[in-house]
Amino acid sequence: MPLQLNTTESGSGAPVAILHGLFGSARNWASIAQRLAQRFHVIAFDMRNHGSSPWADTMSYPEMAEDVRATLQARGITRCALIGHSMGGKAAMLLALTHPECVARLVVVDIAPAAYPPRHDPYVRAMRRLDLGALKRRAEADQQLAVAVPDAPERGFLLQNLVFDPGQPPRWRINLAAIGRAMPELVGTPTVPMGARYEGPALFVAGALSDYLRAEHEPAIHRLFPHARIERVTAAGHWLHAEQPAVFLALTEPFLTEG
Repeated sequence: MPLQLNTTESGSGAPVAILHGLFGSARNWASIAQRLAQRFHVIAFDMRNHGSSPWADTMSYPEMAEDVRATLQARGITRCALIGHSMGGKAAMLLALTHPECVARLVVVDIAPAAYPPRHDPYVRAMRRLDLGALKRRAEADQQLAVAVPDAPERGFLLQNLVFDPGQPPRWRINLAAIGRAMPELVGTPTVPMGARYEGPALFVAGALSDYLRAEHEPAIHRLFPHARIERVTAAGHWLHAEQPAVFLALTEPFLTEG
């Protein structure tokens, strides 16, 4: 059964839904959403097991796509533009392929319809090993994660999910157990119906310094999304919308207003 997801909404106009990536939340897209809200009704989602959305034991891409569709429909939105990053990009692609009537146009950020190595498994294990009851400060968690996650900005991103409530032991905002179980599916390729294609306008935006959307992925993109345009942002990695927000918006805003 689809979950009703937590959303952050702003602006007015044509609806634009934003789906974040693994370990993220709607607030990671706050600055982009604020800019887009000057022209659009922006609905930024917390995906299942993330942010303030409900937890569930499973998190397949069909489930995530249906969560988004059901949550939009509950708000009276039957058709909108979709922006999806990484895990959210795979969910957005699947929703466009299975319910194209719901997707006016599609923006996929630094991900392809492809399988990837399970590079995040050590992160989940390290986060679950933390003795939350013994933590007094976020800096202690940062120090303990440093071996498994040597990149400081990446650790900071993960630790945004560690919540310190007054008078309570720290807790994770994300469902690490479910994410760990689902990791083989999350890094895999969602199964799509035979012959499914999304004939609407699609924009794939990749970070030039990232290896998530490579040249060898482009045939699969064009097969499933025949009207796709692929753009690469220089001096940007996987989180290109945060690293190069002005460039990302310069590509995305005109695309969202075309036609």
